[in-house]
Amino acid sequence: MRRATIPSPPSTTTTAPAPNMTDQVHGQRHQRSALVVYGSETGNSEDAAHDLDRMLERLHFVTRVCEMDRMEINDLSTFTVVFFVLSTTGQGEFPRNARKFWKSLLRKRLPPGCLGHVTFTSFGLGDSSYPKYNWSARKLHKRLLQLGANEIYPRGEGDEQHEEGIDGTFLNWSADLRKHLLSAFPLPDGLEPIPEDAFLPPKYFVSVDTSSSPSTTTTERRPGQQSQFVPKPSQDQLDTLESSTSRDHANPDPSSEELPDMSTLVLKKLWQEPVIHESNAEDGPQLKEPVAGDQAKDIQLPSEDCLPIPHGYDAYLATNFRLTPPDHWQDVRHLSFIIPADIEYLPGDTMTLYPKNFPEDVQALIDLMDWNTMADIPLSFHSNLPDYQSPQLISGFELPHLFPLDKTTLRELLTHNLDITAIPKRSFFQLISHHTSDQMHKDRLLEFANPTFTDEFYDYTSRPRRSILEVLQDFPSVKLPMKYVTSFFPVIRGREYSIASGGHFKEPRDPRYEGMVQVHLLVALVKYRTVLKKVRQGLCSRYIASLPEGARLKVTFNTNDKFFQPAFNNPHFPLILIGPGTGIAPLHAMVWERKWLSQSPRFRSVDFGRIVVFYGGRNRKADFLYERAWEHPATNTTVYSCFSRDQPEKHYVQDLIREKGEEVCQLLDQGAIVYVCGSSGKMPKAVRHALVSVLEEHKSLEKKDAEARLEAMEKGGKFVQETW
Repeated sequence: MRRATIPSPPSTTTTAPAPNMTDQVHGQRHQRSALVVYGSETGNSEDAAHDLDRMLERLHFVTRVCEMDRMEINDLSTFTVVFFVLSTTGQGEFPRNARKFWKSLLRKRLPPGCLGHVTFTSFGLGDSSYPKYNWSARKLHKRLLQLGANEIYPRGEGDEQHEEGIDGTFLNWSADLRKHLLSAFPLPDGLEPIPEDAFLPPKYFVSVDTSSSPSTTTTERRPGQQSQFVPKPSQDQLDTLESSTSRDHANPDPSSEELPDMSTLVLKKLWQEPVIHESNAEDGPQLKEPVAGDQAKDIQLPSEDCLPIPHGYDAYLATNFRLTPPDHWQDVRHLSFIIPADIEYLPGDTMTLYPKNFPEDVQALIDLMDWNTMADIPLSFHSNLPDYQSPQLISGFELPHLFPLDKTTLRELLTHNLDITAIPKRSFFQLISHHTSDQMHKDRLLEFANPTFTDEFYDYTSRPRRSILEVLQDFPSVKLPMKYVTSFFPVIRGREYSIASGGHFKEPRDPRYEGMVQVHLLVALVKYRTVLKKVRQGLCSRYIASLPEGARLKVTFNTNDKFFQPAFNNPHFPLILIGPGTGIAPLHAMVWERKWLSQSPRFRSVDFGRIVVFYGGRNRKADFLYERAWEHPATNTTVYSCFSRDQPEKHYVQDLIREKGEEVCQLLDQGAIVYVCGSSGKMPKAVRHALVSVLEEHKSLEKKDAEARLEAMEKGGKFVQETW
């Protein structure tokens, strides 16, 4: 089988040459040039990079923004100033679109002063709940200085855990940077910075193809419509699945070498109706009780058209049902996909789903903006970039993650590519303020765009989780020009989910799908009630909840070799797996992958180490996810569980670790590898503190020595944290 590849822009794209600043640009000579490069996984660094770009444009810099991997080292010195904006992902790793550039900086043949003509500064985006906070940005900063680059302004760091998120430090850092740039690169006499209330034309725009008529080739998908390839379970399998919901269902014969079907072993299916009621973490700000009348409505679903995503695979949804009971506050889904391709994945890998907007929301926006006459005519894409940096547009070079359908229409672009229900950034208010004829509306929009009014901005956007579409409905005088649609709305980014299947569960049991690959996801749907008492849904959660069995999707796989590698290379070591809530998904894959390895010829002579799982939920009867999976003795797994709401005093996994402290220390002495998976924030820190405390108590270590032991485990790959 082929290992799943990481999505990247099409190979037809080439790195555009950097401009020579002595060249004529639009008939003028430019000595003020700025390059803003970013490395981003979720889009936060990309957003910050574009904020810097707009600030630099207003200071009359000729600017370019691109992914870090799109630049060559030799091109950096051709810009007056280079700005690096970089996130840290996983265990202190670089984002995928920055790893190629980082490797090029590590080449041994690079002389120490090779970047002596490069002037730079940098900003890192991180999450202090991770041990290696802002690790990538710090490593990049150090390496640039080693190679002789000149830092023009001190680097900044943003923390996702700050009460105002990344903005908590980025806004002040960028404001001070602006002052410094005006001092270091003063404007010529008579030239002033472009005012904040002046409209900066976006670099990209679209137009209708006047040679085409309204599209008649695209048919919208009707509710319940399925693809020709429908991998639905047989009636016998469905009958077996129904019988598995009973707690009195007999366990499979432990002596049997053949593992039972996933439906009879792993899935404790308490409910199967596609009720929409969502959450994402054990103790996040989600709904704490079901919403009355919250049943799925009979609504039109998005079309089934699949985008031309690089390295994408067609996947067919075999099952989509709710694991938690209907009266439980959290809707956790088990999704099973059949993929007709020869691919391989490992525990720790993720599968990315690409959600779509619903037709009713798309039509509401089209009506609001008066775009009906042009909504179904194919579009053409254009660039306002200077000639020297004009890319092959919509090839992933300057507009990553935007992969429209061939001859896409505005309606299709809004459905498949642009996130009209995202929570707006400050820059959105700045942009749309130029397109209203109502002075009161304009003044209010500019207030939201002004960092001085931070509380007002968060009170209006983040705290009530108000969407872009709702903002435009609140300000009906705003009429956006269709040509800048790709600049007004962010691109819909795929949502990564940890794969929950491993070992034998990668193979479909149904002989009709022989040679195909099966993938299981454990997804907690996001739905919450805001401070305004309004129920909100996540875009992907709403999309997933609506998907019928047999639906066809385009998916991509993302590898994470560092996750499974320690366990694979050291099968005799015990595993301590800590995963509250849906954090159990990759750990479930780990357990069954190890079971499968133990039966393979290569490892039959190996005495595999024990597996101890620490699981936490709210209620044993409602969200003991994959409870019956652990009953199979062949996995050599012991599960310790706790449920925070089943007794007056809350009980969490960190408390469970302390209770089992002596056993934990014994496992650590045997070389145990520790995995921590689940929601970021308080949980990983609390788990780490619990491990330190048990080492203090049961190994008589000083706190600093206990912490040093965990740090040594991290460096040796024996403490792995994967949180989100």
